[in-house]
Order: sequence, then structure tokens, then C-alpha cells
Amino acid sequence: MRVLITSFAHNSHYYHLVPLAWALRSAGHEVRVASQPRLTDVITGSGLTAAPVGDDSAIMELLNEIGGDLAPYQRGLDFTEHRPEALTWEYLLGQQTIMTSLCFAPLNGDSTMDDIVALARSWQPDLVIWEPFTYAGPVAAHAVGAAHARLLWGPDVVGQSRQRFVEAKLHQAPEHREDPLAEWLGWTLDRLGVAASAEELEELAHGQWVIDPGAESTRFDLGRGIVPMRFVPYNGPAVVPSWLSDEPKRPRVCLTLGVSGRETQGQDIVPFQDLLAALGDLDVEVVATLDDTQRAHLTQIPDNARIVDFVPMDVLLPSCAAVIHHGGAGTWGAAVLHGVPQIVIGTLWDAPLKAAQLADLGAGISIHPDDLDAATLRAAVERVLADPSLQEGADRLRAEMRSAPAPAGIVPTLERLTARHRRPSSR
Repeated sequence: MRVLITSFAHNSHYYHLVPLAWALRSAGHEVRVASQPRLTDVITGSGLTAAPVGDDSAIMELLNEIGGDLAPYQRGLDFTEHRPEALTWEYLLGQQTIMTSLCFAPLNGDSTMDDIVALARSWQPDLVIWEPFTYAGPVAAHAVGAAHARLLWGPDVVGQSRQRFVEAKLHQAPEHREDPLAEWLGWTLDRLGVAASAEELEELAHGQWVIDPGAESTRFDLGRGIVPMRFVPYNGPAVVPSWLSDEPKRPRVCLTLGVSGRETQGQDIVPFQDLLAALGDLDVEVVATLDDTQRAHLTQIPDNARIVDFVPMDVLLPSCAAVIHHGGAGTWGAAVLHGVPQIVIGTLWDAPLKAAQLADLGAGISIHPDDLDAATLRAAVERVLADPSLQEGADRLRAEMRSAPAPAGIVPTLERLTARHRRPSSR
């Protein structure tokens, strides 16, 4: 079958799609990856075939408008909120408005929609797999009758938020049932000459099914089809440093903001100099991933710290006793996969939720950014090293994640689901 993989032009969002894309390719299926031109080299660098669509202007305009800093918008995107009295219609409508206007619409601009639908009409894919922000994927699938599935990179906060909103909308008077996402998708389909019922619009919002690479305890049961898949890390081209060949002589602790945080947040969420100093006299080896700009702010590097620009988490974390990070999907997934207790300073999107989940499951420690200082971090590291229950919790999550089939193992399931959902008019 022909499989179209879609991601907007952001490296870390695309990286989560690569292992499954290669599993499909290795099984003999044709695979193409559609994204804006700025991702083309990253796609071809992963060994897959790129199909550039649209242009980069909408993404660049968004980044310029928000100055690379999403923090001011996070207050309306608190996915840890579960109190019924707080989840009012106004709150849920605000979430849908922010997500549609801030993420979905600008990351899937008109030129991207036009080009990806033209590509789908020309190439006629049987299946479209899309990452949760890239609604150009299900729109193109719907236009040609292809099956489509959403591949998550963390807990399904988008799906949960949408489901809560739809349930609340049913209790509003008809004249007050605003729906920013459905309206945007409806306008887009109308402009492209594609019809869709209300039920089909909702299917576009969720995917016909969801591929979930998370541990079972971190999933949301939204009453929709889920295909569990083991998380497989991919970080782009990488080289294993020689120093990783030696066993650490003392507990190794990784401190990282992640590549995604460097590229999009516009500022560090952690004061690295203070934190390195706080860990400087502990009997640990600290590996901190800092680029040249971040390193330039250091006035002193403790004797027990190793500063590196980049090292794949998949090769570093198996040697670590703990990882301190911002809650990014790649670091979080790799830490769960390798059973490493996590200290998460969650700031944006689903990171605070993942931090709270880890704390609740006894697999890590959550530190609110406002509470982060040298003493707090030092205490968290000391607790991880001294409390075996945190390692036991991380081991439980690792067992859950590793019990799911690898990407190659779900290919037959995707073939069956594609045959079931694909409209007869498509290939």
C-alpha cells in the first residue's frame, strides 16, 4: 500500500514518525513524507523520501509573532486540570481557540493544505499517518478517501481536550455552540471543494484510530481505537562518543533541556550555572547537554560535570541513574524505555502533565518551574539516588512500554485497519 506520513516542519515532531515509517518501508510499502520545505533535508537525512508541500512562511510568521516563547499561552493550556468546576465551557472553548489559532491553523497554512491535497489526489495514498498538530494529513486523506491515523508523541492531551469540549458543547444553547476547530476544518474543506458531515469533521479531529507509543499507565481512555506501539527513539544522524564505552565510576545524572527546547522556547527554563554548582559536590557524574550559546554563560564547570553539545538520549540514558529535563517527548520516552527515574521541570504543553503522571506513578519527581532553585534540584537528585521506590516505579513503566509491539509488529494491524477504513473510491 501507499503510505503518506505528514508532519509540520519541526524536527522533534517528525522524529517520532521515523521508526514507523521505516517499519512500513521495510515491509514493502511505499512511503512518502510530506512537510514544508524547511524539513526536506531532515527527511532525506533520515533515509526517507520527501514531498515538500506549501511554504515556510506561516510557521516563520508564527515564531516571529510569539518571539519563540510559548510560555504566555500556557495558562490556557493547563492539561493537568481535571476539576469539574474548573473545566467550564468558557475554559474549554478557550483551549480550543488557543490551539486552533496558535498551533493548528498557522502550522497548516493554506498553501500547505492546497499542496498536500494535490499530492494526495495525484499519488492516491491508501493510508495517511499524521502527528497531532498536522491536520493537513487527515484533510488530504478525507479528500481522496484514504484511511488515516494519528501517531501520538505523548499523552493524548489534544484528544482529551477535544472530547471534553464536545461533551460540554452539547449542553450549550445552539446559538452558543462555537467550535473553532470544526469551523476552521469546515472552511478549509469548503475551499478545497470537499464535503464533510459533522461526524466526519469530528473524525478528522481525532483520526480514525490512534497509534500510541506511551506506557499504558500514561494513556487516556477516550473510547476510541488505540493501537499500542513501543516507543523507538530516533534523534537524527548521531555518533556515539568514545567516553560512553566506559562504565561510569559513580552514578551518572543527565541534565538536558533538549533540542526542541533550544529551538523553540527562546530562553532556558533552568539556570544552568546555579544548578551545576548545586550538584558539584555530590558523588555523581553530571552530563549536561549545552550548546555553545548556553555554555558561554557558564563561569565555572564543576569537576564532576561533563558538558556536551549533543548526545543521543538512547545511548546515554541506559548508563544514567537519573535524568533532569524539561519534559520533552523524546527525552521522556527514552527515559521510560530505559527505566530511568526522571526529574521533570515541566513548562509547556503536556510537560506538566507528564511530570505529574511520573510523580503519581512513583517513577519520578515533578518540579514546578517557579519552585526550581539549586536547593530544590539538589534535594530531588539526592532523593532519586537514595529512594529505591523511584527506580522500581521507573522499572514498572519500562516493562509496560516494552510489552507493546515494536513498529514492525503493528504493520499487519495497520494493513487491516487501512482496508477497513479506506473508501472504495481510493486505491
